[in-house]
Amino acid sequence: RSVYPQKACGDAPYTVDEATLRAAIHIPSGFTYGAKPPVILMPGTGNTGFETFQGNFIPALKGQSYADAVWLNVPGSLLDDSQTNSEFIAYAINYIGGIASRNVSVIAWSQGNINTQWAFKYWPSARQVTTTHIAISPDYAGTTMVPLICPEGLPCPLSVLQQRYLGASDFITTLRSNDGDSAYVPTTTLYSSNFDLIVQPQQGIGASAYILDARNVGVTNNEVQTICAGTVAGGFWTHENMLINSLTFALAKDALINGGPGRVSRIDLKTVCNQPLTPGLGLAELLLTENSLLIGLAKIITTPLKATIEPATRAYVNAMPACDA
Repeated sequence: RSVYPQKACGDAPYTVDEATLRAAIHIPSGFTYGAKPPVILMPGTGNTGFETFQGNFIPALKGQSYADAVWLNVPGSLLDDSQTNSEFIAYAINYIGGIASRNVSVIAWSQGNINTQWAFKYWPSARQVTTTHIAISPDYAGTTMVPLICPEGLPCPLSVLQQRYLGASDFITTLRSNDGDSAYVPTTTLYSSNFDLIVQPQQGIGASAYILDARNVGVTNNEVQTICAGTVAGGFWTHENMLINSLTFALAKDALINGGPGRVSRIDLKTVCNQPLTPGLGLAELLLTENSLLIGLAKIITTPLKATIEPATRAYVNAMPACDA
């Protein structure tokens, strides 16, 4: 069944051509095309999928029976219009689901989560083939840190402008409208209240990562300092090294195996919270994971995809394609 230009009535129109959308999906040589459950890895601002995940979920999921990872290397490294970035994950969900002939799961970092949420909102067909979404360091409400990265009035990457906090961003306001601040598919958020230098606020129920569940699809919000209080996994964790946190991996694994959101009640917290990193990964992987932030900041500085005002909201937001009765 074709997934382009539209998989189902009610899906938003794509502005990116199908060849470009497909070329952004990296399918490793060992991909099983549905023998194992496919997982799409969606990066964060200023990164390709490989740059975000090479030190964490790519090696951690390799050889596992419950996950078969592919990742997205989006042109512009997610510094383009977030509405455009979202087309890549919307397409990938339906394309990978199609070639694997089974539902997919999504693991995303940072901006990749609001791209994924936008895709679920405006491409309803993507919801139907998604088992679970694991959201690491998401900024569903944007971040108050944008003015430090991009002072007002100076040219700034398009997607960074769109991640200004709450009412300062048309993209975030639109995303959150009509219960867009609630999950569309079973969702597990993982975030750090202690040392996320990119997304603020990031504490408790006021965290930008915190997502609601108006649709009763199943949500768990997991602040590592609360769940693993007083242990290494609940200590100082940055925006990026949440990708290699042991609780992050344990809850992601739980969600992938069981479907629905990851649940603390099903994991051995005493063991998990006392693991310094995702089991099997070490200093080399930690350094690769930390490097993802440096790569992102370098691309934010050098990208030509800059403006002083955020891109206009796409027409489909106010006039979604009608489904024939």
